[in-house]
Amino acid sequence: MYGNCFAQSSYTSIFSKAKPETVAEINKHKICNFYRKGQMLFTEGAFPFGLYYIKTGKVKLSHLGQDGKEQIIRLINAGDVIGYRALISNDRYNGSAVTLEDANVCFIPKEVFLHVLQTDASVGFELMKLLSVELKTAEIRLTYLAQKPVRERLAETLLFIKQTYGCEQDAVTLDVRLSREEIANLVGTATESIIRLLSEFNKDGMIALDGKKIKIVNEEELIKIANLENV
Repeated sequence: MYGNCFAQSSYTSIFSKAKPETVAEINKHKICNFYRKGQMLFTEGAFPFGLYYIKTGKVKLSHLGQDGKEQIIRLINAGDVIGYRALISNDRYNGSAVTLEDANVCFIPKEVFLHVLQTDASVGFELMKLLSVELKTAEIRLTYLAQKPVRERLAETLLFIKQTYGCEQDAVTLDVRLSREEIANLVGTATESIIRLLSEFNKDGMIALDGKKIKIVNEEELIKIANLENV
C-alpha cells in the first residue's frame, strides 16, 4: 500500500474507457479555466451545474461542522472528478472545493454529463466503481476517527498524503504544502495537538520539518505508529 513516492490518484478517471464519440462530445462542451491557489471551485450548499475534472493541480474538499470548524473530507489530485454525487442526486454540495495550489480545471455542463451517462455505459460503470470506493473510504475513516488515537491517525494521514500526492525530486519531501490547521482538519483533531505531535515525530526522526514542508524520513516507523503493519 505504501512504499514509493509516486503520486497515486485516488480514482481512475471515469472517462478512461469512454467511447471516442463520448470524449469528442465532452471536449466540445467542456470549459477549462486556470485557478490560483486558494480559489474556490464550488461552495457548500450551492446547487451543482456540472462536473469538475482536475486536469492539473491539487484540491481539497471540505465540510463545515455545526461549530463552524472545517473538516477536510477528501484530497483531490490531477485526474480526479468532483461534484458528481450532488449532480446525480440533484442535491446541494455537501462540501466546498478549494485549490491547494495553482490548478487547471475543466467544467463539464450538467446536461452534457447526464447525456453521457445515458449513452455510454462504460462511464456509468466507472462512476459506480468510484462511488463504491468513496463509500468504503468513508466507512473506514469513520471507524478510525472513532477508534484510533490521534497519534496513529496523524501517522496514517502523513502516509495517505504521500500516497495521494507523492514526493518532490528528493523522494522524501511531500509534494504538497498543507498548513498545520489543514492537517488537523484531515486528522480530525485540534491544531495544537498536531503541532505537538509533528514536533514529536520530528524529534523521534520519523519526519523532518521545514516550514510547511514535511519530509518522510522513516516510513517504516510511521507505518508501525499508524498500526498498518498487518493491513
